[in-house]
Amino acid sequence: MGKLVSQMFITLDGVYQAPGGPGEDTRGGFEQGGWTVPYADEDFGRFVDEVFGNVGAFLLGRRTYDIFAGYWPKVTDPDNPVAAKLNGLPKYVASSTLTDPEWANTTVISGDLAKEVTAAKERTEGDLQLHGSGALVQSLLALDLVDTLHLMTFPVVLGAGRRLFTEGALPTAFTHRGGRITSTGVSIQTYDLAGRPEYGSYELPENA
Repeated sequence: MGKLVSQMFITLDGVYQAPGGPGEDTRGGFEQGGWTVPYADEDFGRFVDEVFGNVGAFLLGRRTYDIFAGYWPKVTDPDNPVAAKLNGLPKYVASSTLTDPEWANTTVISGDLAKEVTAAKERTEGDLQLHGSGALVQSLLALDLVDTLHLMTFPVVLGAGRRLFTEGALPTAFTHRGGRITSTGVSIQTYDLAGRPEYGSYELPENA
């Protein structure tokens, strides 16, 4: 059985919207797309290669799926590790409107999200990787289905845009598994789901 592993790009103020380009996601009048581009470097590239080295299948939200499907099938270089995995491995897309996907090896998840994602994990050897797809990540975190979160925090504040952790999110504790800082200041941290938060107090005992 595979693990569900999420890779998320966020800003210092928690925005995940349109990291890759100006036209990627303009919902809500968002005009700051492409905010990750100035921070690309070899350190980040090595991390991406490591992530794709562990993948067994992909799980995507509809918007991210459409972005990927419009680009990666055109990359036919067999030595491109990202394209080879995305084009060749199983892909699951959570959508109530997509009925006839043209990208090879795509299965649409349109029913019980928890049941179907759990079944996909059981069929996967390696990581079932969730790239981007912020709304889907939020839903899966609320269902306690995300096993590992790679959180890539970029040193920029946008002040607008869709945020990953919002009011009403399920209280969740994570265990820090490792991390690094790239040469451009991107903090890449890995967390495993650890259940509910624990609480305490810094108040001194009465007899102290």
